[in-house]
Amino acid sequence: MSYNDDSSSTRSKTPANEGSYFEGSPHNISPSSKSPGINIPLPSSYGSTEGRPRRSSFGLSELRHVGGVNSIDAFARSWTRAAHFLQITPQQSYIEVPPHGPYVDDDTASHGESALLDDETDHVPAEYTHLYPSFPSANYGSLGHPSRGAMPTEGLRGSVIRHAEDLYHEQQQAMEEVGKDKEREPILVRTVETEPGVVQQVIVGQSTLPQTVFNSVNVLIGIGLLSLPLGLKYSGWIIGMFFLGASAWTTNYTAKLLARCLEKSPNQALVTYSDVAFLAYGQTARIVVSVLFSLELIAACVALEVLFADSLHSLIPSISVVSWKIIGWFVLTPLSFVPLRVLSFSSILGILSTTSIFLIVFFNGLLKPTHPGSLVDPAPQYLFPQSWLTLPIGIGLLMAPWSGHSVFPNIFKDMRHPHKFNRAVNITFWFSYLLDGSMMVVGLLIWGDGVMDEITANVLSFTGYPESTKLAMVVIIAIIPITKTPLNARPIISTCEILLGVDARSLAYSESAIGMTSLTRSIIRAAIRIIINIIFVIIAILFPSFDVIMSFLGNALCFSVCVILPLMFYLKIFGNEVSTKERVFAWFLIVVCSILGVVGTVFAFIPKEILGMS
Repeated sequence: MSYNDDSSSTRSKTPANEGSYFEGSPHNISPSSKSPGINIPLPSSYGSTEGRPRRSSFGLSELRHVGGVNSIDAFARSWTRAAHFLQITPQQSYIEVPPHGPYVDDDTASHGESALLDDETDHVPAEYTHLYPSFPSANYGSLGHPSRGAMPTEGLRGSVIRHAEDLYHEQQQAMEEVGKDKEREPILVRTVETEPGVVQQVIVGQSTLPQTVFNSVNVLIGIGLLSLPLGLKYSGWIIGMFFLGASAWTTNYTAKLLARCLEKSPNQALVTYSDVAFLAYGQTARIVVSVLFSLELIAACVALEVLFADSLHSLIPSISVVSWKIIGWFVLTPLSFVPLRVLSFSSILGILSTTSIFLIVFFNGLLKPTHPGSLVDPAPQYLFPQSWLTLPIGIGLLMAPWSGHSVFPNIFKDMRHPHKFNRAVNITFWFSYLLDGSMMVVGLLIWGDGVMDEITANVLSFTGYPESTKLAMVVIIAIIPITKTPLNARPIISTCEILLGVDARSLAYSESAIGMTSLTRSIIRAAIRIIINIIFVIIAILFPSFDVIMSFLGNALCFSVCVILPLMFYLKIFGNEVSTKERVFAWFLIVVCSILGVVGTVFAFIPKEILGMS
């Protein structure tokens, strides 16, 4: 089966709103369960029409639903779910939906499937038509003991099968805990019969192709593009342009490999990057991934603090950078107490803000007729780095924008038709590459040797631009940390709450929580939020350079999470099915990226004076 083939030849026979996952694939056999068990009832809001007012006129409520599965309301639900995908420790809760017919609510069903961008009307490629089985006539229990004898193990390593079984038991326990997580929407699963005698639970995807592209772009487009002009300066035009394209292609490839690993799994209810790590290498890999995710989130939050302080200091230099970081703490800490379901609605502002920054930089450059600060009269440029010692830093800066792999498995499993994931990834990376490349090129053409850590600082500190554009830039810069920092900090906060036994989902299993009053737990949770935000400020004061933080993020974390680990998971899970040519290529990427990551990480912490960067 060619995974990258998006050709269409056969229409799916499933119901129009079908959201089931890759059921029935020869590689997708999960533990069977025929024994009766605990069926978790659906909440009354799931698909219930009782008590809803009849719509008699066209208004705002109707407008929200125009477009069916690609309506404004459907997009809002999709990006809200996507904002919850980023996790350090497994925190999923599951709920089983009825096995008969598709899972929809009446609002979605009533508006049909005829929207212009509705990917449900596309044909399913011939090689995927067997992945949509008919539903069983009986409702199987949501709990059951997996029988290895019922699992076809051809082509699978014994360790992979064992790890899949362990994850299966974790998921069954999570299904018993449905309703305890008040912040995250539970993952929908459905019990289907993939072949005679083999019953499995599969994820019910809910996002369409346009929604998946939107969520993926919102993950990739972030503050990393603000330091791309400096990365191009440090690496030179030839190396910089080549590496940005190479990093985009490589991370595109590894994002698809993560999806293939999920498809290959004998347990089709896997969802997260940590699940893939556990499937390949067990608990040790999950711990390593958790550490890397923690470092990535801490680096992102610190970078946002630095961006906030540096930009506002450029506009109001009478207040020191350290003072602005402390002010940032007072602004951002209260947002850590806001429920995640509320914060998730602000995630859409991330891509709008970063795109607006590019437009401000671009049009300011056009309006200024002469250098400096002009796109019409560019600054002097260099094909190769002026100092080769800056190249490792530049490589890290150019790698930093591609750090989205931690949630790509979740995005993949949230798709209504996962066979379109490759198309979604291609569109996402092309859009991101064009925007990142445009910011990189425009920023360096305008400022040349004078380009700063963040391109926003150049705009705010330059006197030749209209004050209105500076005011707009300040507003945007204030929006980005306010919307991004609480979301990035929430997985760290949740992990600390779980470790200390004050998380709502762990109260029944935590010995440390026994005898603890509700007031005590609330005080501990509040202290965790305050202390974590203090830690962000302290690190931002100790490491005040935005380019150093982003270079560390790109070299140490993006190379690991986005390239090296996905390739290792793929080689482990697929084993001898990987061709010799692909295996050699994968090990080539692993070795090269490991060298670049280690060297770049070391150079990121060498004083700038030694590297000639001051």
